[in-house]
Order: sequence, then structure tokens, then C-alpha cells
Amino acid sequence: MVHAYRLAGFNIIVDAGSGSIHCVDDVAYDAICVFEREGRESAGKSLRQKYPGLDESQIVELFDDIEQLTKNGALFAKDSYAAAEKSVGEQPIKALCMNVSHMCNMTCSYCFASGRGYGGGQALMSLETGKRAIDFLIENSKGRKNLDVDFFGGEPLLNWSVVKDIVSYARKKERENGKKFRFTLTTNGLLIDEDVIEFTGREMHNVVLSLDGRREVHDASRLLQDGGGSYDAVLPKIKKLVEARGGKEYYIRGTYTRDNLDFASDILHMADLGFKELSMEPVVAKPGAPFALTGDDLPKLFEQYELLASEMLTRKNDGRAFTFYHYKLDLTGGPCVYKRIAGCGVGTEYLAVTPDGKLYPCHQFIGEKNFLMGDIWRGIKNEERRGEFAGCGIYSRPECKECWARLYCSGGCAANAFHDTGSIKGVYSLGCELFKKRLECAIMMKVVDVI
Repeated sequence: MVHAYRLAGFNIIVDAGSGSIHCVDDVAYDAICVFEREGRESAGKSLRQKYPGLDESQIVELFDDIEQLTKNGALFAKDSYAAAEKSVGEQPIKALCMNVSHMCNMTCSYCFASGRGYGGGQALMSLETGKRAIDFLIENSKGRKNLDVDFFGGEPLLNWSVVKDIVSYARKKERENGKKFRFTLTTNGLLIDEDVIEFTGREMHNVVLSLDGRREVHDASRLLQDGGGSYDAVLPKIKKLVEARGGKEYYIRGTYTRDNLDFASDILHMADLGFKELSMEPVVAKPGAPFALTGDDLPKLFEQYELLASEMLTRKNDGRAFTFYHYKLDLTGGPCVYKRIAGCGVGTEYLAVTPDGKLYPCHQFIGEKNFLMGDIWRGIKNEERRGEFAGCGIYSRPECKECWARLYCSGGCAANAFHDTGSIKGVYSLGCELFKKRLECAIMMKVVDVI
């Protein structure tokens, strides 16, 4: 199957089976679209009617080219990855989301963590538990050398001394066990100080910093404990940390809601502040929440993604380029076959650890009793649930099997699917539509790079 669309003056054909992308003129665009539905003879009649001035030899040459591309596996290709599904099995654990704090110094309106305690009360992880989590990861990583740990919350800086001690312990253990840890810190920025800046600059592979964009938008959702806005409190600290990183990885991560459907303005605001690595995620909320996105919002959101892509191209030409996470796309190497099929590894390669050492498939499942996987002392006990996640790839979802974007999204987020449909093998339809629009924009921007 092919996906054909027009964006920013380009006619783009995406061949879903092979991953090939073609930028074509109007005649070829129409020819390919009709060819897939009707075949050569009928498609030829349609072209002659629409383009009466088209020379017959041009039509013959065009369809010859289409058939040659098809023969070469670059158009109307069969899904070459479907056969690899059976080889996707249980993988060694390679990453932990360590919820070192189920406490927070903010009261964000859209927070998914149920008052920051994930439904289980506020708590801080002890150093003993943190060390055991590192040991658990090493013991279950098998032959994998590179391991990832994300310090998450709540607000992890409320347990900063433990974070630093866990990192120190892991550095010692990696030398003893032939491993290499990459650490990420996700923070709201309120407690950033010189010590945090120095330590993250030295030890953190990546830092994710929360900022929702314009002051009025950020302050409407990201509230201090006293109910006041946090923009003026966090912005100078975030700027200082980013400047001190000197080119090391970071992301400014925002969330948009129904209250700022013009979210492209927030992304551009952050770019105007000098930030170069940006992400803006759609809120995921229970239906009926005042800030929840709905299907009726999609046309406006699509418009915003297209506007953002256009502005990013303009700024790139002006020497003011910045990166938007959802438009980062590798069309040459890209994810391996396993990742294209299985996705992020939730519940198999990747687990979340609570302050008391319980294991969940990821942080968004914490508090869901049926998704308790075990703990860091006794290991994974819920093998049945882990098996479900191992089989939760694109070919386990009927909706994904015929979707042109399946090999880019790998079936989407299992947690979002569960919270929206009640099944990890469901499809979060609104998120699916937003992903496809972002992908269209990302591909268009790649087309611009090569023409």
C-alpha cells in the first residue's frame, strides 16, 4: 500500500511496505494513486481524461516507470517486516525509569500521577532501594553492555542526594561488570542550583526540562504549591543549566492541552528564548477533563503541525534552526527491525521502579494493580503480563496491520492505548492521528533537505 499526500507544495508518496519515499509531479502523483486502485489500463483512461494534453508516449513511459519501481520493491511493496514478527521474543532488560520521588513541589493541572503519588501516597526512594535497582538492572541485562536509567518522579530533585549516590554506585558497578550507564534526569526545574548544574553536566547523558511555552500558557497549568504560576521561577534556572551543558543533550519538553490549541506559538516562543532542542506532547487525559483533547480539535492541531514545519524550514534558511523531537526522522538507518515491530520495549526491555522497589511496565502503569510485575528483590513474577507486552507489537493490532505509518510508530504507546481503550493492544485513535500528521510533516521536511 502507498500513502499519498500533498503538503507545502510537494506531492509525496510513501510506500508503506518498503519505506521508500517519492516526491513526484502532479501527473505522477495522480497516476500512482489511480494505479493502485485500478491497474494500468483503467488508470491510463483516468489520466487521459484529466490531462487531455498529455502525450501518449509520456503515459506509457510513466506507467513503465511505476511498474519498474514496483518490480524493484520501491512501490506497492509487500510488508517485508511481517515475517520477522516471530523472531521478536523476550529481550534482556536494558532500561529503568527510577521513580526516586513520588513527591512534587508543583501541582500541575494535567499531571497523570494522581497528585504526584501515583495513587499510592507520597514517598521518596531510599539509597538502599536505589542501589538494589541498579543491581537488578545489571543482573537482568544479560550480555547487553549499554544500560539506561531515567530519574523520574514526582520531582526527582526532591531526592537529589540519593540520585547522586545512586549514580556514584552505578559508576562503580559498571566498571566491575563491564557495563556502561547512561543517565537522564527529568525535572520541573524549580530546584536547579549550581550543584545540580555541575553534576548533570558531568554525569547526565540527557536532561529533560519542563516548560510549556508562553508565560500565560505555562502558568495556567504548571502551578506552584500556593497556586501561583512557575514560569518566572523556572525559566532562568533552565536557561542556566542548558547554557552550562555546552552542547550536551537536553530537551525542553512541554505539554499542550485544549487550552492552547495554537501550541506552535509556544514551541516558537521557546525557540525565541534560545532553546534548540524542543518537544511538545499532546496531553493525555480522561475524556471530559476540561483540558482534554478531542477529535473535534484535530483540524486545528493538524494546521499547527504544518505551520510549525513551515516555520522551521524558514528559520533553518535564516540560520535560526532548532530541533523538534517529533520531526526527527532517520530515513536511511532508522530503527532496527525489532524496534519497528515491538516499539519502546515497555514491560520487557524497559521497566519502572517505584520508591519502594515495585516493578511496573512503565511509569504510566504505576498504581495499576493488574500491571504489577514484581519487585527488584525477587524479580519479575508476573511473567504472563510480560508475555503480553512481548506480543504487543504492530501485528497484534488489526488497525495497525493496514496503516501506512505502522513501521514508524510501532503501534504507539501501550499505556495510552490501555487508558483509552482498556487494552494494551488497543489503539489510542486521537494519538494515532496526531502521530501520522507529525510524520507527514517530518517526511516533507526530509524531502526539502534532498531536493
